[in-house]
Amino acid sequence: MNEWHDTKIRVRYAETDQMGVVHHSNYLVWFELGRSDFCRARGFSYKDMEEKDDALMVVAEAYCRYKSPAFYEDIVTIRTKIAEIRSRSVQFVYEVFRESDNLLLAEGETLHLVTDKNKKVRSLPAQYKAMLLGESGS
Repeated sequence: MNEWHDTKIRVRYAETDQMGVVHHSNYLVWFELGRSDFCRARGFSYKDMEEKDDALMVVAEAYCRYKSPAFYEDIVTIRTKIAEIRSRSVQFVYEVFRESDNLLLAEGETLHLVTDKNKKVRSLPAQYKAMLLGESGS
């Protein structure tokens, strides 16, 4: 459960303000990118969960602490790992680093409740828990 998964991106012009600094809202988008990539690396996608097993991971909480700015054209690494899995929730943690100087730019967390299509909270299907924990399919 303590393994980080790295996702690298190049900061796009559209993610920055007039001064070339990444807008704060993009870090949450990057967390989603890291989270989706983490799940695919573990053998499944959100689409699999939603369509095959009627399990949706709804964001219940999001937190981001900004440490240093990122700029247009920076290569950044989004590090993602599982902090905790409970029967009906999953918590991810993130760190965002600039590649050129390995500087920590931001860190954060998201908490997800598992629901069905009708928005009723349900248990996380066992096969996804196993894959998230790296116990199968990876």
